[in-house]
Order: sequence, then C-alpha cells, then structure tokens
Amino acid sequence: MRIVIWLLIPGLLAYAGIARAQTKADDLEPPSLERGAELWGKCRACHTIEPQGRNIVGPRLHGMFGRKAGSVADYRYSEVMKKSAVVWTEQTLDAYLAATQDFMPGNKMYGGLAIAQDRVDLIAWLKQAAGK
Repeated sequence: MRIVIWLLIPGLLAYAGIARAQTKADDLEPPSLERGAELWGKCRACHTIEPQGRNIVGPRLHGMFGRKAGSVADYRYSEVMKKSAVVWTEQTLDAYLAATQDFMPGNKMYGGLAIAQDRVDLIAWLKQAAGK
C-alpha cells in the first residue's frame, strides 16, 4: 500500500500545480486601473496612446478597441498582422497578450503578460487611457 501511495504522490502534485496555474475568470479580482497604469510602463517603451502619437517600435494604440489589427496606416506591420482578421476587443487583446506568438505566429511583438490579472488590469486601463 505504501508503494502505491508513493507512486501516486508525484502525479497528484503535478495535477495540483496545473490546477493552480489555470486561472478562471471567477478567480480574478476586479480591474485595478492603478495597477494597469503601472503595467503600461512595460508597453510604453514601444507604444504610445496619444491620438496623434507617433509610432515607435510598435504602433500607437489610441483607439485600438474595435479596430482591425494591422490597420494603423503609417506603421509597418508584419505580413501576418496585416493579413489577419483580428479585431481588437478585450477578449482578443487578452488572448494576444497571454501568448503573442501562439496567438499570431510570425508577428513582430514579443513578450506579453503571462499573469491573467495583469492582463485584466492593463486592458481596463488601456480602454480608459487609449480610447475605446
């Protein structure tokens, strides 16, 4: 009996780790705009949010919600981004930021935000700061 228990423990621990890593929407806190503003610090090296802002390494994000991906006229997007049918919503941006290359392989953006609560906070802040 002891041998069976010792054989099961690693599997149970692995399962518990996977269950903890998966975040359900019910487990998230309401968005924190203050935390979203802090997280914007990771983005602003490459993006601006001003209406007439310039593009830097990445395109300006003002008015991005409801806009087709790859459609800022004066930014040089990757072919995959230009050809995508993605329209930026809270859901598509969340999926993109969770795993940029899995969401759209071959796009120029690297990084993102692995923690679901960080994405919730940043997206809420972006909706307020960059226009809906």
